[in-house]
Amino acid sequence: MRLKIIPLITAAVLAFGGLSTSHATELNRTQEAPMSFIERYTSAAQDVILEGFKLVGVRYKLGGNSIDNGLDCSSFVQTVFKESIGAYLPRTAREQSQVGEQIDASQLKPGDLVFFNTMRRAFSHVGIYLGDNHFLHAPRAGSEVRVENMNSSYWMTRFNGARRIIEGQ
Repeated sequence: MRLKIIPLITAAVLAFGGLSTSHATELNRTQEAPMSFIERYTSAAQDVILEGFKLVGVRYKLGGNSIDNGLDCSSFVQTVFKESIGAYLPRTAREQSQVGEQIDASQLKPGDLVFFNTMRRAFSHVGIYLGDNHFLHAPRAGSEVRVENMNSSYWMTRFNGARRIIEGQ
């Protein structure tokens, strides 16, 4: 199942135009030259997205919090942010909806959190925005971490809002 990530990671690298300027610059840096604010932002957003793509194919499990046993939507987001940029997020989608900066859907950037009402209560589901109206998430029992289009009628009618976790984005 996890072999599906290769085409998705390739697509993500292509979407970002191959190796980013920030990653190339970072590879060539010495310790005396710190990264600029813009380079840190670009790198952080890409790291979050690429870490999320590594988990495509991991099965959904309600209350799950490990890659081996399964993840639910909020533990997926929690794991991605912890492993990619060292950010510790709360455990539930509801709690995650209170972290970071609230943003409008028109302001979405890759790496932002997107929230949906999927259980007849606000902020009951969370995913990571990828750009071009797509997001990555752990959808429901019987499925796996995957990419979805936010323009589908199902997601459009359930959209609750978005939060920016990566500072300065």
